Amino acid sequence: MVKEPSVTHTGSSRRTVRTKASSRNPVGTGKKRRPSGKKNRPKKKIRLSLPVWLNYVVMGGMAALVVIGFYYLFIRPYAYRWKPCYGTKAYGVCLPAGYTVHGFDVSHHQGDINWEELRKTQYAPFPVRFVFMKASEGGDFSDTTFIRNFNCARQYGFIRGAYHFFNPKTDAARQAAFFIRSVKLEPGDLPPVLDIEKVGDDENALRKGVKTWLGIIERHYHVKPILYASYKFKERYLNDSIFNTYPYWIAHYYVDSVRYEGKWKFWQHTDGGSLPGIKEQVDLNVFNGTLDELKQMTILPDSVFFRL
Repeated sequence: MVKEPSVTHTGSSRRTVRTKASSRNPVGTGKKRRPSGKKNRPKKKIRLSLPVWLNYVVMGGMAALVVIGFYYLFIRPYAYRWKPCYGTKAYGVCLPAGYTVHGFDVSHHQGDINWEELRKTQYAPFPVRFVFMKASEGGDFSDTTFIRNFNCARQYGFIRGAYHFFNPKTDAARQAAFFIRSVKLEPGDLPPVLDIEKVGDDENALRKGVKTWLGIIERHYHVKPILYASYKFKERYLNDSIFNTYPYWIAHYYVDSVRYEGKWKFWQHTDGGSLPGIKEQVDLNVFNGTLDELKQMTILPDSVFFRL
């Protein structure tokens, strides 16, 4: 029988292979690794602290600015309302001294007017003689109360007039044509009025449009229209020799006298008047002249306008 040779291992050494499990630390032993780097470190907040006295100074300054702003925005422009009335007080306001012909102007903002009650002002110590009414605005807006107010004003003995509120963004010729269709003047009525309160996008375009409206209306009614604007508006945008040829109705509130140095015919001196028959507050006006001079301004029966 043949014997198998014995096997011998030479030149080799055993190596221990570490598994993943053996490389890990046993549960509950060892330390957790802390993340390295600066990303997770909390940022320190830098707080600025002002001295206590400086905080009081800042707060006091802010309070002073609020008080000053309130005064200039809400008190100073209307200070005349709280002044003592050394003249004549009537219709809820202090009437300007030296004027005997009083009037008012209305629109749909005053609502329904009791003209029977309102007529009593004609016999008051300071008679109300004339009234202007809003007739139209822009190229297509008619005041909803105009027709009734215009008819009632004539019926109850007031010298009446109609005004158009100018829209600088609407063609001036179109606005003039719309006013002519809306207002049928009669002998004894005051000339048409153009109310200008908005500038629009271009001052030159505004002046051109106003001249167009005035020209068309003057050629149609054969009378110079009345130009209505506030004191500051007239000085800034309509301070022109051409505009100065038209009768000027100045809006200038809460002052003792008119500051405008040019000629003027009517002065709207307040928007806070109270008249019998009108529930809402109303604008009050005076005429710069006598009652006879006011009547001379009206459209006469023999005017060319009525012979066309």
